[in-house]
Amino acid sequence: MVGMPSRRWLVRGLLGIVVLSLVLLSGVLTLSYDEPTLKRGVTSTTPDSETVISSQGWHAQGMSLQSRPARLVSVDENGSVNWTHDGPDDRTNWFYDVDPLPNGNLLVVNPVRGTTVVYEFDPESRERVWTERFDSPDIHDVDLINGDELLVAGINYDTGPTSNDSVFVYNRTTENVTWEWQFKNHYPATADDGIGTKDWTHVNDVDEFREGEFLVSVRNMDQVIAINRSTKEIDLRLGSDDDHSVMFEQHNPSYLDGANGTPTILVADSENDRIVEYARTGGPPGNGSWERTWTLSGGLNWPRDADRLPNGNTLVVDSMNHRVIEVTPAGEIVWEMHAPWATYDAERVAHGDEPSGPTIREQNATGTVTLHGGSRETVLPSIPAVVGGVVSATPLPGELTELAVRWKHVAPWLKPTWLPTWAFTVLGVGLLVSLGWAVGEGVYQRRRIRRRLVRTVGGVRDGLKRQ
Repeated sequence: MVGMPSRRWLVRGLLGIVVLSLVLLSGVLTLSYDEPTLKRGVTSTTPDSETVISSQGWHAQGMSLQSRPARLVSVDENGSVNWTHDGPDDRTNWFYDVDPLPNGNLLVVNPVRGTTVVYEFDPESRERVWTERFDSPDIHDVDLINGDELLVAGINYDTGPTSNDSVFVYNRTTENVTWEWQFKNHYPATADDGIGTKDWTHVNDVDEFREGEFLVSVRNMDQVIAINRSTKEIDLRLGSDDDHSVMFEQHNPSYLDGANGTPTILVADSENDRIVEYARTGGPPGNGSWERTWTLSGGLNWPRDADRLPNGNTLVVDSMNHRVIEVTPAGEIVWEMHAPWATYDAERVAHGDEPSGPTIREQNATGTVTLHGGSRETVLPSIPAVVGGVVSATPLPGELTELAVRWKHVAPWLKPTWLPTWAFTVLGVGLLVSLGWAVGEGVYQRRRIRRRLVRTVGGVRDGLKRQ
């Protein structure tokens, strides 16, 4: 009579089945995955002009990876590629903000080799008209104002007792900084609060939304502010540090004038994986409050730009899905362009830098909507949704779900481009199970392992003595 297998062999068999199943599932997900490439998706509407897209790309040891290119792309009304531009050195650069200029050229922000290069680019000749260079290695946004002034979101990575992050104006004619607004003068903090760290505010966007008024995205403070150039006062503030219910490390806000001049801000709420619009209600800036009038969520992965078009739709940069989409107020994707890798900014050239279309309230379309349509809809739930469901009954559901959201944003930077995030995650779980199994076996077999090590060491020692 054959004896029943011992409990430890049942556990080993179960672990083996789990690991094998995870590997097979990862393989199935990979075989059904289309690696992101430069191509059009849904085109059920026809844009009224070409679209220019910047892709950040990815570096390793100061070199761009061939599978993760940094570039500018021009796409015509039908979704066909007009041209691509890899920058002055396609192996050591990023691309961030790109702005259409009134003369038909583009203002390009292009960090290269420890500095940030800003230049006017002629799409017809593919040549630079002029170039300026700033010492900071990672400036995200520069706007051309008043003909010869560059308005700069001045991320400054120099370490010291206090941060030198600022917003400043550089005059190209005089070659001098003629105006500067330093965050440390308006955001008092001690070293314990991070003011002496390399990246205190991560100010990532600045726009002159009306003469002498600058809209600024203070990413690490979860705030959008309006700075008055003359008084240097903060005239408007949306959000507060660590209040992630409003915004969480946002990008590229746009100011919209609502009905009767109601201040309205449309913003890519990046870490919350959504696009939100807020309208200001009641009283002067110090006494009023903000009301969220529109939320677009579902399927976005770290969006980093949102522009309201004149037709009422919203042009969204869905960064870690490596695409740009035009979305109706009801959340339907009506135009889509895939543009790897890590799309950052997109502009409809005919409308300039900030198209400033109608607010959601003016369209009678307020509310929360779910993104739908597009060429890559999937039946798989998101990783945060799955983790949130599994850990809902644990003592730390919020913390574990937030960790899953972070993983969703970070995983695309780590995995091979041909491997989908779910497959990469499943393989990671399989590896953790295998490591746990190995550690468990080591603990269970520790006496046998010790005896074998002793015999092996003794045998080697005896062999050396005989020589």
